[in-house]
Amino acid sequence: MDQDAIERARERIAQAAEGKPDAAAVDATLERTRQGLEELAAAAAELEATLPEKVGAAVRDGVAAEARPVARQLAEVRGLMNQVVRRLERLEGDVLSERHARIDDLALLVDLVASGWKGVDDRLARLEQNLQAGGDAVVYRIEERRPASGA
Repeated sequence: MDQDAIERARERIAQAAEGKPDAAAVDATLERTRQGLEELAAAAAELEATLPEKVGAAVRDGVAAEARPVARQLAEVRGLMNQVVRRLERLEGDVLSERHARIDDLALLVDLVASGWKGVDDRLARLEQNLQAGGDAVVYRIEERRPASGA
C-alpha cells in the first residue's frame, strides 16, 4: 500500500471524527432518553388506570347535579297534576249533581205546564159540553162590569 493512500484514509477518518459526537455524550443522552421514556410510560400507565374512574366519577357528578333539579321539577309537576285531577273529579261531581238538579227542575216544570194545559183542556171541554147541551150562557158586557170612572 501506498503511504499517501494511508494518509488520505487517516485524514478522512479524522474529518469524520470531528463531526462525530463523543461516545460518552451519546451514552448520557440515551440514558436520559430512557429515563424520560420510563417516566412517560409510568405516567401513561397511571392515567390508564385512573382516568376511566375519574371520568366516570365526573360524569356521575355532572348527571347528578343536572338530574336533581329535573327530578325536583318532575315531582312538582306530578303533584300539580294530582291536584288538577282531584279538582277535575270534584268539578265533574258538581256538574253531575247540578245536571240532575236541572233535570228535576225541568221535570217539575213539564208537570206544571202539562197540568195547567190539562186544566185548560178540561175547562174548554166543559164549555163545549155546556154549549152543545143547549144551556144558556150568561153574557156580560165588559163595559157593564167595570166600575164607573166618575163614581
